[in-house]
Amino acid sequence: MPNHSPRRSSLFQRSKTLPTNSYRRFTSPVIPTLRYDDGDGVSYDGDSSNFEAVLNSEEKPVAVPSQSPSQRITRLWTHFSLTHCLKFSCSCSFTYVMFLRSKVSRLEAENLILVARCNSSRVPGSDKNEILQMEETNSRAVVFISVIITFVLPLLLYMYLDDLSHIKNLLRRTNQKKEDVPLKKRIAYSLDVWFSVYPYAKLLALLLATVVLIVYGGLALYAVSDCGVDEALWLSWTFVADSGSHADRVGVGARIVSVAISAGGMLIFATMLGLISDAISKMVDSLRKGKSEVLESNHILILGWSDKLGSLLKQLAIANKSIGGGVVVVLAERDKEEMETDIAKFEFDLMGTSVICRSGSPLILADLKKVSVSNARAIIVLGSDENADQSDARALRVVLSLTGVKEGWKGHVVVEMCDLDNEPLVKLVGGERIETVVAHDVIGRLMIQCALQPGLAQIWEDILGFENAEFYIKKWPQLDGYRFEDVLISFPNAIPCGVKVAADGKIVLNPSDDYVLKEGDEILVIAEDDDTYSPGSLPEVRMCHFPKMQDPPKYPEKILFCGWRRDIDDMIKVLEALLAPGSELWMFNEVPDQERERKLTDAGLNISKLVNIKLVHRQGNAVIRRHLESLPLETFDSILILAEQSLENSIVHSDSRSLATLLLIRDIQSKRLPYKDAKSSALRISGFPNCCWIRKMQQASDKSIVISEILDSRTKNLVSVSRISDYVLSNELVSMALAMVAEDKQINRVLKELFAEKGNELCIRPAEFYIYDQEEVCFYDIMRRARQRQEVIIGYRLAGMEQAVINPTDKSKLTKWSLDDVFVVIASSQ
Repeated sequence: MPNHSPRRSSLFQRSKTLPTNSYRRFTSPVIPTLRYDDGDGVSYDGDSSNFEAVLNSEEKPVAVPSQSPSQRITRLWTHFSLTHCLKFSCSCSFTYVMFLRSKVSRLEAENLILVARCNSSRVPGSDKNEILQMEETNSRAVVFISVIITFVLPLLLYMYLDDLSHIKNLLRRTNQKKEDVPLKKRIAYSLDVWFSVYPYAKLLALLLATVVLIVYGGLALYAVSDCGVDEALWLSWTFVADSGSHADRVGVGARIVSVAISAGGMLIFATMLGLISDAISKMVDSLRKGKSEVLESNHILILGWSDKLGSLLKQLAIANKSIGGGVVVVLAERDKEEMETDIAKFEFDLMGTSVICRSGSPLILADLKKVSVSNARAIIVLGSDENADQSDARALRVVLSLTGVKEGWKGHVVVEMCDLDNEPLVKLVGGERIETVVAHDVIGRLMIQCALQPGLAQIWEDILGFENAEFYIKKWPQLDGYRFEDVLISFPNAIPCGVKVAADGKIVLNPSDDYVLKEGDEILVIAEDDDTYSPGSLPEVRMCHFPKMQDPPKYPEKILFCGWRRDIDDMIKVLEALLAPGSELWMFNEVPDQERERKLTDAGLNISKLVNIKLVHRQGNAVIRRHLESLPLETFDSILILAEQSLENSIVHSDSRSLATLLLIRDIQSKRLPYKDAKSSALRISGFPNCCWIRKMQQASDKSIVISEILDSRTKNLVSVSRISDYVLSNELVSMALAMVAEDKQINRVLKELFAEKGNELCIRPAEFYIYDQEEVCFYDIMRRARQRQEVIIGYRLAGMEQAVINPTDKSKLTKWSLDDVFVVIASSQ
């Protein structure tokens, strides 16, 4: 094989001597492609450098050098010229063709004018008219060219916006490694931001497009027809407004322009209809989802949603019945239609009260302003359905959001808390305008009071609810200077039970008879409504002798707790203060004994300092029969079935467990205790047959009292009807307390004192404390007799009655009393 390497090397040497600028003469560098066969059937394809590497098999292949700046510029210019020159040429050609077409039309018009001048006789003034006609033809041509250029030029600029960066790089002879954002994308992004930020941008853009179409269409009509400018603009508007009005146009140019204007008009009106439809849809959707602002004042605002909302709305509706109904606004993180549907399922009469639902978060200030939080007379923060700590944490955040409202609020805030330990933190954040109702604490204290005094729960339900008598505080200047013993009998339709002292603002329950009302003092009464009572003349009261009996001594009691609550330590403290020494408290739950003591100690209870009660621990499951049978259920004075702390997130599961425990306890008691015919007869009268399993369980209630904590009010009604539990406490009582404090925040101090283990409390006293058997006296007489025991009688229950009477109507009526009757009093706890 001949060796051609010297010739090849000389060729390359000559090529390297060429000047660098000579490369710019080539549009694209051409590299020869050679093919070489080595005789073994293997062929090599490539450029001359590869061919030389094959010929010189002993030499290693040389790396291809990087491109020079001249080569990069050549490559960029080639790319630009090949891809865009054709577009630019077509666009310019189109514009030039339209320009030539206009010029030809103008020349034809001039030619016609010259021919007419040559063939016709000369008329005076015709030269001037012909000159004006030629000038008008020239002006129409100029207008036509201007329209074409102004229409095509923006399109051309938009087409070649992305090429400006390439041209800039060519001029600078640099190749940037980091590519800039194309100008088209920047413009599109700016338009997107403009349409998103400004709500009326779409309408303004549509208006601008309409004006541009009318102006350009009118000028185009003026250029291709014989009408004036004003007439052409009017025709352009009619073509835009009515797409069928261009049918009578004559001439090809006029028809083309008319069709184009009509098509643009149809597009604009379709866009306008779409915008109007979207605006209406958004408005209806905003109303449906509850996004509109509430323009109310002096309303009650409820923040949050829970199972207590139904009974809360019912109590608020009853409270506002006397004024013809009020307005209640509910703000919750739920859909407005779902909230309205759930409220409609409650199926109770709102008595003129309007309930307005809004969807939003109480943690967002904009949503709070949407429901007129500044104008509300009372704000109720409901606890969530989460566990106690999460619910209280959310309530704390809501209070922080309320403090962030710049306008402030004129009413007070009632916050539902779940854990008593979290109450001081909310008070610290909200200040004096925050009133708290601790749901667990209220239910726990009521359960203890009802266990020690059977029948007291029904009294509390009558006082807390607005359906019967409730607490009211009002100022009566005509009673200033009266002693409290005279004020006590001054109201025919109410019962005074306390005084709010104007000097320090404290509410004194059950004051002494010698207290004299001063100016500014307010009287706390129990009445049916705030407008149903007023002071009258003092009635005649007979002062006579009555039996003076001492309060019976306290005896040790044996109480059983089934379940574990998070505030069970507070319940133990209350029992320690109320029970007699030697009492026993049995705690039956699934918590191990060592862990119980640790939890009680961590909660602040010192077990070693318990004097009156002794803790007896039993571990087991309250829904397993054999575990319950290991307990002496027939020996307990009271049995309290508590809602399990581990199931507080699920009301249904907690109530199911409590109900199963209740049934098992009653069944075990019915088999261990002797059967009572008297009780059976009473049950037959109530409508249950002899063989009914409920009757067999009810006969055990003569020995021990069973108090059940049922969270759902619907389950509570079922258990109450069956009468297998002496009383059922539910969240409905918490809703009543929330509604009462929302109507008047001062009542919260009264309730806290009555719930506490110290101070004044509600009690049920036997009739023998105040009357003789079969004595006939009026209610005023009994009230005066009770004052000698430093007590305020607020009601009574006659023998054989199922319900107690709070705040009797005719207090001057003589009634014959028996020793089987009982009276409801407010007395100081011993």
